[in-house]
Amino acid sequence: MWCSRTVLRRLTRQTAPLAGFQRDMATLPRVYVTRQIPPRGLQILRESRQLEFDLWDSDDPIPRQELLKKVKGCNGLLCVLTEKIDAEVLDAAGPNLKVISTMSVGYDHLSLDELKKRRIRVGYTPEVLTDAVAELTIALLLTTSRRLIEASHEAKTGGWGTWRTLWLCGYELANSTVGIIGLGRIGVAIAERLKAFNVKKFIYTDVAPRPELAEAIQAEYVTMDELARQSDFLAVCCALTPETQGICNKTNLFSKMKNTSIFINTSRGGVVNQEDLYEALSTGQIAGAGLDVTVPEPLPISHPLFTLKNCVILPHIASATYETRNAMSALAANNLLAGLQGEPMPKELQL
Repeated sequence: MWCSRTVLRRLTRQTAPLAGFQRDMATLPRVYVTRQIPPRGLQILRESRQLEFDLWDSDDPIPRQELLKKVKGCNGLLCVLTEKIDAEVLDAAGPNLKVISTMSVGYDHLSLDELKKRRIRVGYTPEVLTDAVAELTIALLLTTSRRLIEASHEAKTGGWGTWRTLWLCGYELANSTVGIIGLGRIGVAIAERLKAFNVKKFIYTDVAPRPELAEAIQAEYVTMDELARQSDFLAVCCALTPETQGICNKTNLFSKMKNTSIFINTSRGGVVNQEDLYEALSTGQIAGAGLDVTVPEPLPISHPLFTLKNCVILPHIASATYETRNAMSALAANNLLAGLQGEPMPKELQL
C-alpha cells in the first residue's frame, strides 16, 4: 500500500526566477506547500517570481516523517488543516522559518504559543468561505430535519409503499426558533438565508453579546441554558478554543434541549462530546443531528453515530465549492508572499 501511494505522489519543485535579470536561486526564499492546493493559489505562487517552492503533489495528507524532512531550512510553509504544526515541525524547519500560511479559517492545528514564541507570522483564510459554509449548513439542516437521507434510502430499497399519514414526517422551519452558538459572519449569513423560511425568532450565545452583528438579523442574546431550552434548530458556528472544547455535551446542552430539536455542527468536531450526542440521539432526547465535522476525521465507519438514522454525517465539505476553495488558496498564497516580503498580510492572525 505504501509503495503504491508513493508512486502516485509526485514531489515537484517549482521555481520562479525574478523578472528582468537572472538571480541566484539560492537567494530566493524557500517554501514548502503541504498539499496539492487549488490552481488559483498555485498560479499566484508560480507567477510571483519571488520564491522557490516544493509541493507535496497529492490530494492525500503528507506523511509526518516526509513533512519533517521537507520543511528543513524553509522560510515559509503553506499548509492545510490536516497538518499539525507543532514544536516538532518548527524544530525540524529551523530558524529560517518566518511565515506560515494555512488554507483554512480554523487554526486549532497550529501551536500558537510556539509560533508566538518564535515570532513566526501566521496567515489564514477567513471570510472567503462564509457563503459556502452558510449554504451547506442550511442544506444539512434541511436534510436532517426533513429526513431526506432516510427517505431516499426507502425509495431505493423498496420501503416506499402506500401513502401513510405520519411516515417520514420531519420538522418545519416556519414559526420556529433558531439558536446559534458563536455569532460571527457565518452565523449571520445562516440566519439571513433562513429568514426566507419564516423563522419566528433567532437567538444566540457567545462569550459576550455582539450587538452589531445581532442587529443585522434581529437576534436576541441568551444564556447557554436558554439557548438549549428555546431552540427548535441549533447551529454551532463557534471556533474551537480551550473554552469551547466539548462545550456541546449532555450537561450543558443536550439534556436541556427539546425532544423535537435538531442539532447542526459545521464548525469543528471538537466542540461536541460525541458520546453524549450519541446518547441524546439514540434515546430520543433530541430529534436529530447533522454533522459536517467530527473527531477524528475521517470518522471510522464503525463509529456508533453511523448506526443512527437520525444522524446525518458529511465528510467536512462545508467550504467545498470550486469558487470558495480557489479563493482560499489564492488568499493563502497572497498571505504567504506578503509575509515573506515583510509586508502586512491580507489576513493575518494576531498572536
